[in-house]
Amino acid sequence: MSLASSHSPHGRSPLHTVQVLGGGSAGSSVHVRTLASGLVARGVRVTVCAPVEAERSYDFTGVGARHVPVPRDTDPSSLAALRIACAEADLVHAHGLHAGLRTALALGGRRIPLVVTWHTRGHAEGARAHLLRLLERRVARAASVVLGTSSDLVDRARRRGARDARLAAIALPAPRKPAEHDDPDRLSSKIRAELGVTDRPLLMAVGALDRHRGYDVLLDASRVWRRVDPTPLVVIAGEGPLRTVLQRRVEDEELPVRLLGRREDVGELLAAADLALLPSSWESRSVLAQEALHARVPLVATDGGGIRELVGEAAELVPYADADALADAVVRLLDDPERRDLLKDKGTQQAATWPTEDETVTQVLSVYDELTQAWPYI
Repeated sequence: MSLASSHSPHGRSPLHTVQVLGGGSAGSSVHVRTLASGLVARGVRVTVCAPVEAERSYDFTGVGARHVPVPRDTDPSSLAALRIACAEADLVHAHGLHAGLRTALALGGRRIPLVVTWHTRGHAEGARAHLLRLLERRVARAASVVLGTSSDLVDRARRRGARDARLAAIALPAPRKPAEHDDPDRLSSKIRAELGVTDRPLLMAVGALDRHRGYDVLLDASRVWRRVDPTPLVVIAGEGPLRTVLQRRVEDEELPVRLLGRREDVGELLAAADLALLPSSWESRSVLAQEALHARVPLVATDGGGIRELVGEAAELVPYADADALADAVVRLLDDPERRDLLKDKGTQQAATWPTEDETVTQVLSVYDELTQAWPYI
């Protein structure tokens, strides 16, 4: 019997879990909302510890969870709020490295099962890379179970000393269904007209303007596309610390690239695109890759991290930091409509193999049941 509908090991019913939200990525926030909704539907009490702005954006209370405002800091007041929220929990589930560290500090060695999901890995160089390894080791060893969203994250957790690390690929929520009056083709035509690409290919990239996203490589590749007739336009939806540097390159080198900033209509933009581009140095379960395959938009991506595991043969994969390979892959696809159609069909088939939201919740709940039944011996 699932402990979701029976007594917890402390004699309380139903099972009470606390979800601690970490670095604020859209993927982890959406996953916490999915878990909260699915767990509440199965009779689990759910408390979500997250900043106020996360509650405003993802409405955890709207799916039946209790929200406790906890900033993403490790100051004493933040840890105290987290400690109080976890005081009566049967199990605590932290999402991300920083959430895992804050939760481990807040629990202070109390015998409460701790699950930590590694949604992605950090990126650091020099002395900061050493600090990142220490953080990963601290979190991996504090957790009863580490759940990695890709196999390489599971392997990484094991190398950092996790006593139990497992693959738990998270589901992408079902795409929003357009309103009855929305015509997808008409909407795409409108978006393309607004971007000035009614008669040229549209290439789409999404993500924070950070170093590991590989946008410098993407800009290098775009030089090649200037020689293509008609010249494709690359649009990048996202903000970040490299905005000024990238914009200067676009202007100085007259590159066919437009930085769109943060957009609330990424799904509509992607559906209007001819190709999706993912030049990152590393990704686990890229939201863009999943959305592209669901939307039947051919994808060109870096072959690194969990991408091959995620997309299989449903995308063109190129080495990281190889601008020529990226440029060539794009040009070949634009010139080969049959290959694009094949990738669309393969993408639909590959997406059908990914876990559903219901399957994701069921797997996580089985881990909860296992840990709480074993309490306090874990």
